[in-house]
Amino acid sequence: LVDSSLDFWLTAGPWAHRFETRFAEWLGVKYCSAVNSGSSANLLAFMALTSPLLGERRVKRGDEVITVACGFPTTVTPIIQYGAASNCAISILYWGMVTSTKTGTVGHIGTSSFYPPHHITMGEGGAVYTDDALLHKIVNSFRDWGRDCWCASGVDNTCKYRFSKQFGELPVGYDHKYVYSHFGYNLKVTDMQAAIGCAQLEKIDAITAARRRNFDTLKAGLTGLKGLILPEASKNSNPSWFGFLFSVEPDAGFTRNELSEYLENNRIQTRNLFAGNLLRHPAFDEMRKTGEGYRVVGKLETTDFVMNSTLWIGVYPGRTAEMLDYTIKTIKTFVNR
Repeated sequence: LVDSSLDFWLTAGPWAHRFETRFAEWLGVKYCSAVNSGSSANLLAFMALTSPLLGERRVKRGDEVITVACGFPTTVTPIIQYGAASNCAISILYWGMVTSTKTGTVGHIGTSSFYPPHHITMGEGGAVYTDDALLHKIVNSFRDWGRDCWCASGVDNTCKYRFSKQFGELPVGYDHKYVYSHFGYNLKVTDMQAAIGCAQLEKIDAITAARRRNFDTLKAGLTGLKGLILPEASKNSNPSWFGFLFSVEPDAGFTRNELSEYLENNRIQTRNLFAGNLLRHPAFDEMRKTGEGYRVVGKLETTDFVMNSTLWIGVYPGRTAEMLDYTIKTIKTFVNR
C-alpha cells in the first residue's frame, strides 16, 4: 500500500494488473477483472450476460433467472433492477465439485468479494473471472464506462484503428477511446486497493488452511451437543469456510436469538446468514403488493428456517486455540443450562 501510494497512480494501474494476473493464476482461469466491491462484481457478471454481443444467448428483460431466496441481497438485486424476473427456488443445485476445482470456476463466470471479513481483503474490492474471452471483454466494457476500447489506462491505439473506423452513427474516424458500446458504469478498483490485494494473495494458501483448521476445531468441539445442527461439507468438496454456520433445532428448548445474545454478552460475535429470506425485507414491499418482478417456487420453508434459526460464528485465521476453546466452552455452557 505504501509503495502504491508513493507511485501515486490513483486509479487502476500496474498494481491492479498485477492482482488480476496473480488471482487468475491462483484460481486457474484465463481472465480476471478487478472491481471496487463484490457487489459490483455481481452487477457486472449479470450485466455481461445481457450484452447484445451475445446475440440470442443473452438475458433479456422479462426472462426468468433462477436464484435462491436465502443469501446476500446484491446477488439478486441486479437481476431485478435490470427487469428480468427472479425465480426464488427452494434449494441450491450442487455440482459434483472435485477438490481440485476452485469455487466460482465451474461456470461461465464467477465473482469474489474482498470485504474485510472475507478470505482476502482490499478493504473494499471484488473480482469477476472467466475463461471466455468475449465475456471478459464485455465485463471490462461495462466496468469501464461502457466503452468499446480495450486499451489499458495510459495506453493508446492497441487496436490499430483508433481513428479509422466507424461505430454506430458516429462520424468515420471518431476516436475509438470515446466510443461506447454498452450502458456501463465506473466500477474500477484503485491501485492502492489492488496493492493490498497483492499482499493478501501472498498469504492466501495459509489463510485458507487456517480457516479449515479453525472450522475443524469448532466442529469437533461442538459435535454431539443436543439442540444444534452443525454444518456438513457437500460430497467431494474441501471448503475453506467463510464461517462456522450452524442452526438451532426447533425443539431445542432455546432460540437462535437467545443463543446469539448469550454469545454476544460473552464477547463472542455472531451474525445471521445475511438477509435470511430476502423476500421478507422492506425492499420487496411494493413488489409483494403487485406480485411483479419475482416468482416463488414452493413455500420456502427451509429459507424461513435459516432466517429464524441459523447463525454464524467466526473462523477468522487469527483466532487462537484459546479463543476457539473459549467459544466452544461458552456454547456448551449455554446449551447445557
